[in-house]
Amino acid sequence: MANNIKRPNGTEDVLPKDVYKWHTVEKIARETAESFGFSEIRIPTFENTDLFLRSVGETTDVVQKEMYTVKAKETEFTLRPEGTAGTIRAMLQNGLLNEALPQKVYYMLSCFRHERPQAGRLREFHQFGIEMAGSAAPSADAEVILLAKTILDRLGLRNIELHINSIGCPACRAKYHEALRAYFEPHKEELCDTCKERLVKNPMRLLDCKSPICKEIGKNAPLILDYLCDECREHFEAFKKYLSGFGIEYIVDPKIVRGLDYYTKSVFEFITTEIGAQGTVCAGGRYDGLIEQLGGQHVPALGFGMGFERILLVMDKQECDFLTPKTCDIYFATMGEAALTKAMELVKGLREFGYRAEFDLMGRGIKPQMKYANKIGAVYTMVIGDDELASGKAKLKEMESGNETELLLNDKFTANFENEYFNKMLDTMDDESGSLFSFAGEDK
Repeated sequence: MANNIKRPNGTEDVLPKDVYKWHTVEKIARETAESFGFSEIRIPTFENTDLFLRSVGETTDVVQKEMYTVKAKETEFTLRPEGTAGTIRAMLQNGLLNEALPQKVYYMLSCFRHERPQAGRLREFHQFGIEMAGSAAPSADAEVILLAKTILDRLGLRNIELHINSIGCPACRAKYHEALRAYFEPHKEELCDTCKERLVKNPMRLLDCKSPICKEIGKNAPLILDYLCDECREHFEAFKKYLSGFGIEYIVDPKIVRGLDYYTKSVFEFITTEIGAQGTVCAGGRYDGLIEQLGGQHVPALGFGMGFERILLVMDKQECDFLTPKTCDIYFATMGEAALTKAMELVKGLREFGYRAEFDLMGRGIKPQMKYANKIGAVYTMVIGDDELASGKAKLKEMESGNETELLLNDKFTANFENEYFNKMLDTMDDESGSLFSFAGEDK
């Protein structure tokens, strides 16, 4: 017997029994971003490879080791390893930066990096991200962080620390690079081969190396905060002031440099210690030179990305609430062809009003049908047979309580069912104090 084909290493299947958790994160992230004035953008899954070489940086781990680059006949393209570069490319190409500024967009997308799979680090992973283009003000940095924190708070995450840093602008970073080269040069032969190259091309990347030897060498390296120019220092101080004004606690962490070359000035990470080594659940910062680097005018920009998989790991670990999974609203158990036809008619009417209505598709007997209704979590059931057809009415049974109500099987059926359903929903809201996560009928 041939072996079954399995999913590629480093990917995951999201099954129906778990997808409601994803729906919770997506719903809260989307609604929060829109309340801050952000609109959704959707971009291609792959881009021209040069986009990532020019933006992410040739000396980064992402470009050197992790990108999935594909050659097909005369073309070459790369599956996106992150969302910012493609989003900025789309904003440039479609003229969004010629419209009212700041431009504020959000996205939900899958990204691809060839890494060693582990909990919270997959080869295909999913992100919610935002980009804001047009504002150089430090208040925009604080606003972006407030958005990220609001999403994390609304999801119910606890014990998440905000770490911030400034990595300066090209002018002050040039002096910092000189200091780093002077520090690392005596240890050059001990560095990994990648870092030997970085020492020449981009010494800040040495601080992001995952090699234990390089990390140990770099632990007493000079700090970027000691090399900031006056403008970058003033921006950082104002940024911290605005964070405090929002009541956001933070830790200044001079070791944060981020793994992508396009960052400037403010960078930040939201970190937890509850899911092991991959504890960064959201990260971002400012990239004032990226748009110009990709061929546009100088337009300052900033943003963040948060990983769905890591957020869900934390939510499961902390036993956070999720939206109630949607189940079958009403299941019709039928006896005979005429009853089946009537059930199909009723189901069609209910679905037109947004109800999840089902009937038997397997030709089962009445007892197996009721067992199936129980397994799928049907809120209500209704048995229809010859007697019900003759009388023109049938009993609607609420599965949880066992209460039964007789409804006419006529053109008023959907309206009568809706009355029963909403009465139950209101009772549920009263019992559970209107909790967001117990409001099962909210989309109706």
